[in-house]
Amino acid sequence: MGTQPIRVLIADDHTLVRESLVSLLQQDGDVQVVAQASDGLETVEKAIATRPDIVVTDISMPRLNGIEVVRRLKEALPDTRVLVLTMHQEDEYVLQAVRVGASGYLVKDSAASELLAAVRSLRAGRGYFGPQASKALAEQMQHPEREVGDPYGSLTAREREVFHLIAEGLTTKEIARKLDISVKTAENHRARVIDKLGVRNTAELVRYALRRGLLD
Repeated sequence: MGTQPIRVLIADDHTLVRESLVSLLQQDGDVQVVAQASDGLETVEKAIATRPDIVVTDISMPRLNGIEVVRRLKEALPDTRVLVLTMHQEDEYVLQAVRVGASGYLVKDSAASELLAAVRSLRAGRGYFGPQASKALAEQMQHPEREVGDPYGSLTAREREVFHLIAEGLTTKEIARKLDISVKTAENHRARVIDKLGVRNTAELVRYALRRGLLD
C-alpha cells in the first residue's frame, strides 16, 4: 500500500540550479516534481494550475520577487506550503518570508539531505528552518520591537510587477505591451512606483532593487 507522493513545484531562475533540484528530489521515491518555473509570476501561475503540496522558491527572481510569490501563494493556495531556498542569509529576508507565510527557509549551501527533510517536514504540517533562519527567528522572538520592513514598501501587486519590468530595462511602451495595458496606464504605474519608493530615476530604482535582494 503506497502513500501518495509529495507533489512539488520548483522555482529558480537559474536553469542548472533548478534542474539539479528537480533531479535531486525526483531521486527520492516519495517526491513528484509536478512543475518548474523560472520567474516569480510563472511560479504563481503554475502553482495555481497544478496545486502542489510544496513550492520550493528562490528569493531573487525576475518579474516577481520570491517574498511576493510567498505572499500571493498564501492568499491563493492556503493549503500549499512554501519553502524558501536562497543564497540570502540575512535576518531581514528570513523574517519577511515568515511574515508573509513561508513555512520553511534554507540557504543553498545546505546538504541535499536537509532539503529532502524540509520537504517531508512541510508535507507533515511542520515548519523547517536551517541554522541561520532559526537564529534569526529566535532573535526576533527575544526582540519583538524590531520592525521588519517590506522591501517593496507600499507598492500594490500591479506596481510590484511594473517595478520589476522597469528594473529589467523595459520602456514604458514595452511594459504596456507586456501587461496588456495602455501606455498612459503604464506611465501612471511607473510614476507611482518611483514616487512611493523615493527614487528619482530608473538607475536609482535598480540600485534600490539590488540593495534589497529583489534582483540577481
